[in-house]
This record gives sequence, C-alpha cells and structure tokens, in this order.
Amino acid sequence: MAFKLKDLDDSQAPLIDHLIELRKRLVRAVFALVVAFAVCLYFADDIFGFLVRPLTMAFPEGEGQLIYTKLYEAFFVEIKVALFAAFFISFPIIANQLWAFVAPGLYAREKKAFLPFILATPILFTMGASLAYFVVMPTAFEWFLGFEGTAGGLEQTALPSMGEYLDLVMRFILAFGISFLLPVLLMLLNRAGIVSRDQLSKGRRYVVVAVFALAAIITPPDAISQLLLAIPLLLLFEGSLLLMLLSERKQKKEQEREKAEASGTQAASTELTGTETPADDLTSETKTSES
Repeated sequence: MAFKLKDLDDSQAPLIDHLIELRKRLVRAVFALVVAFAVCLYFADDIFGFLVRPLTMAFPEGEGQLIYTKLYEAFFVEIKVALFAAFFISFPIIANQLWAFVAPGLYAREKKAFLPFILATPILFTMGASLAYFVVMPTAFEWFLGFEGTAGGLEQTALPSMGEYLDLVMRFILAFGISFLLPVLLMLLNRAGIVSRDQLSKGRRYVVVAVFALAAIITPPDAISQLLLAIPLLLLFEGSLLLMLLSERKQKKEQEREKAEASGTQAASTELTGTETPADDLTSETKTSES
C-alpha cells in the first residue's frame, strides 16, 4: 500500500494565525518602546535631573557634585536614562498588546480573574518606586553623606560618579517596585492552587526571615533602607492573606449558590417528570381497555 502524506494545512493554519498575531503585537510593542526612547532621549538631561533631586537635597545647599571618570560615561548615562524612562512610559502599551494577544484564548471567567492582577501590577510598582524615590533615597543618601569629615587628618569627601549614582537609583526603584508586587505573586499562586492561605499563615515566621534576608540583599548595606523595605513587604504579606480570606469566602458563597441553583433545577426537572408520568400511564391504560 502506497504511503500517503496527510494534508496538514488545516491543523497548521491556527498556528500560523497565532504567529502572525504575535508578530503584529511585538512590532507594535517595540515601536512604542522606540518612540518613547526617542522622546526620552531628547529630555534625558531633565529626566536625570529629576533622578538627581534626592542627592541634591541630601547635600548641604550649594555643595555637592557629580563627576564622570570616563569620557563616554556621561553619554551612556543619558542612553540608560532614556531607555529606563522609555520602558516605564511605554509599559501600558506593551501590557495592552500582551493582553490583546493572550485574552482571546481565555474564557470570560478567566479574563475576569486575571484583569485585577493586570491592573494592580503598575499601581503596586508605582507605589514601591514612589516610596523609594520620596522616602528611602533621601534618607539613605543623608546617612551615606554622614561619613564625610576627616580621617587621620585628611578630609574625606563624597564624589559620586554619574554612572554609579544612576545604577544605585535604578537599583532602589526596581528593588522596591518589584518587591511591592508580592501580593500579585501570592494571589496568583493561591488561585493556581500552589499555596493556600493556611500554609502561608503557618509559615509566617519563615516569611519574616525571608523578607528581611531579601531586603538585606537587594538594598544598599544600611539598616534604614532594609527596614524601609522589609516593613512594607510584611504589611503587604498580611494584606495578601486578608485578600485570600475574602476571596475564599467569595468562592464559597458562589459554590453554595451554584449548588442551590443546581438543586433547584434538579427539583424542578424531577417535579416536571413526576407530573408527566401519570399522564403517560393513563394513556397506556386507556389503550389497553379499548383493545
């Protein structure tokens, strides 16, 4: 018997359509990032000046300076600043394109479940970044500058470089912003059935240790920054447990309502079946008597 190749066009068509759709979404996301980068590169000096404000406020008025020890350092600082700002500006468009690609493959109930997490992610990240910029960075920089003075008869002065300062600022903002996404992570794990509220409650002591260890790793080596990150994370953890409790109660009520509706439907169908059966029996008895 001759070997015949099956026609795979029908099975390949959906995959090709998905790849075309993915390509279109990626092109739009990259285009948005490139446009935002071009705009931010034009305003790179102003954006960097905004990031330098916490350091300026930490120095005594009229003092302090930023240096660059490599000829190309200032140029690459502007590139980093522009790229850093462009990602934040274009993130809503990138997230929208990602959601537009994923959403058609989800049921309405799944969309309703994931939409709060998508909306909460930029809000929580902005809260963490704002805490880093307006509270943590000024406090930490004042503490760092407190080491200025004399040592062995020699004056020691802080001369931060542009590249090192930008790296430190980005580290602060990203560390606090990503850490504030802890509730989103815990709620997703809970929805997926990987962890439960009871497990997290019983392991609270281990969570506290892990939070302080994480704060010590991702923040500069000062106790103030570590506490300013660890305390909000613990509050967010407790808030996540509260949200899990409310979610479990809501799911329980929905399950009870669905069971009640199913029981009502079953009772109605049973009652309908019971009323129809005597009629059938009467018809059969009539036919028997006539015969």
